[in-house]
Amino acid sequence: MASNDERGAERREAQKPLRKGMVEKRRAITGGARTVFGREGYTRASIDAIAAEAGVSTRTIYNHFGDKENLFRAVLLESAESVTAAADALFERHLRKVRDIEEDLLDLARDWVGQGAEHPGHFAVVRQIIPEGGRLPADVLEEWQRIGPRASQEALGRWLLEIGCKGLLAVDETNARKAARHLALLVGGGVTAESYFGALPLEEAEVEEIVRDGVQIFLRLYGVSPDPGTRA
Repeated sequence: MASNDERGAERREAQKPLRKGMVEKRRAITGGARTVFGREGYTRASIDAIAAEAGVSTRTIYNHFGDKENLFRAVLLESAESVTAAADALFERHLRKVRDIEEDLLDLARDWVGQGAEHPGHFAVVRQIIPEGGRLPADVLEEWQRIGPRASQEALGRWLLEIGCKGLLAVDETNARKAARHLALLVGGGVTAESYFGALPLEEAEVEEIVRDGVQIFLRLYGVSPDPGTRA
């Protein structure tokens, strides 16, 4: 097993600037790996299967990533960054100018839960993390949480705080993070649980019901009330 110093050197090597041909090769590898990890999980996925899916040799994979752990790290974290960036764009689009808080949150929620269809490979890998969590590299999971789910919730919290400062939500610096977590759980968590991270596609009417219920419950918790005692 490679030492921490060896793994660190392999990661630094993988992060060096790549020539165009190497970039294309690397993209093919990560794309193939995402498909195999999403289908087989981390433990069962083999470098041979990934090489076949990517159309490259196993030696090419080792040259680029060193081992399966580094490859999994790259696949999960790169796609998590893409999903987080997409979520940030959604927050800005829907929450920068709020006109009707309920309708704007509903529009955001509908687009947000649709990310599974926009990034199916990423969520297929995430779906495999649940049963395999104890066998996956702990530092990879922590980094994924940091740049993925936690980063999105922190960004959402900042937008909710800004809306609260305008008097449209009962959100301030003391509860902004909690409000973001609640909105994510009530909307995204509901769809995730019912569809098992997109493995069981839901009818549009089912998604709409979950989203609408989630937003309405969120507004019961954080909606503006004339009675300050109802603040969450």
